Amino acid sequence: NSGRLKIIGRAGVGLDNVDVAAATERGVIVMNAPAGNTISTAEHTISMMLALARMIPTADRTMKAGQWAKKSIKGVELYRKTLGILGLGKIGSEVASRMRAFGMKILGNDPFVTEAAAEKMGVEVAGIDEICRRADIITVHTPLNNETRGLINAERIGLMKPTVLLINCARGGIIDEEALIAALKEDRVGGAALDVFSQEPLPEDHALRGLPNVVLSPHLAASTTEAQEKVTRDIALQMIEALEGGTIRNAVNAPSVDSRELERMAPVLGLAERLGKFVSQFCPMPVECMKILYSGSPAEYPLAPMTSALIKGYLEPQVELSVNYVNALYLAKSRGIEVIESRSSDCDDYAGLITVDARSANGEHNSISGTLFHGRDPRLVVINDKHFDVKPEGNLIVIQNRDVPGIVGSVGVALGKANINIADMTWGRADSGRGSDAITVLNVDDEVTPEVIDELRALPNIISVQLITV
Repeated sequence: NSGRLKIIGRAGVGLDNVDVAAATERGVIVMNAPAGNTISTAEHTISMMLALARMIPTADRTMKAGQWAKKSIKGVELYRKTLGILGLGKIGSEVASRMRAFGMKILGNDPFVTEAAAEKMGVEVAGIDEICRRADIITVHTPLNNETRGLINAERIGLMKPTVLLINCARGGIIDEEALIAALKEDRVGGAALDVFSQEPLPEDHALRGLPNVVLSPHLAASTTEAQEKVTRDIALQMIEALEGGTIRNAVNAPSVDSRELERMAPVLGLAERLGKFVSQFCPMPVECMKILYSGSPAEYPLAPMTSALIKGYLEPQVELSVNYVNALYLAKSRGIEVIESRSSDCDDYAGLITVDARSANGEHNSISGTLFHGRDPRLVVINDKHFDVKPEGNLIVIQNRDVPGIVGSVGVALGKANINIADMTWGRADSGRGSDAITVLNVDDEVTPEVIDELRALPNIISVQLITV
């Protein structure tokens, strides 16, 4: 990647042929088109289900061999049978919708779908093991990842009815093929219909090819004229939107935000990025944990874009690589930084607040909060329990000092001698009042040299001085 590659688009769902990690590290957006083939995949699932239940491939094969095997071919009805659906996303929910018309009782499992949402689909929520025990037919519609690989294994097959029919039109590997083959050979499973496999193309000598109670198709679920047209059009439009308007949809490695939402979020994203830059330069390195709390109005937005903006701002002063919304969290993780997000509707003193609690490797904590004045002007308002009104822009001189008379005067004189103009000044002190520690923050118009910083550090009652550029 010479820096010119911006987006990789997959006209479909699966990203097995894309190195997402490498793209993410380089800040390249990877997006797919998951909705275009939804109907085709759902219909193929149902076709496989019917073909298996009514033994249609066997009937076709024997007829073409000149036989009339009417007595030996006996299927089962779907009516009043129990269907188990693992994964109630777009495809799983479409299958559920269509199979209700067959008069089936539908059980479903999906960690991201609430009982209320499932109820609207006409689906009874059940655990995976319970579905394995109760269902007459089980179909899987989950992504393939570390949690779902081997989701249907030998142990779960052992829970199933010996007449159960298994369907997989999602991803090879969700059903443990070796365990399935053993169960099919021993008549512990009634049959299986598979469109996807752990190894594709399926080897010519694979054991699945020789089993009579199996229906196989070569990854055809999305192979319809309509589906191919939809996914091609969808991915082309998504890439144009991202490149021309900044709208990101269906990205697997970046927050997806539509143009209207992005426009509304622009001020809070700017605040988050500036806050991240300030934290990066204010807090001792290395930071090993960042807790980010979104309170009030920011909590109403999706958290992912705001967190990406904040971490982008945090990393930019530190790394040579180009940092963007795509690779910010990846780069933070690779540097051992744990990022924890939370939200709260409560925000007593402000309409909205973003608070970062940064913990350094030595155990030191620093807490910095930012807000928007008038909904658009970013401000830093809290630094370690001291209250401020800091414009996070340009060069900031942050001075930790003892709260005694003469600090402002001595600092002003030193900066005046260096011909540095103070644009703004704000200070905060501990609740204990005079004599305790305080923080003074100055916005300055001019470049500040290391020599000036050293001179400020040498002044009486100055604890530390930092130059921060936001």
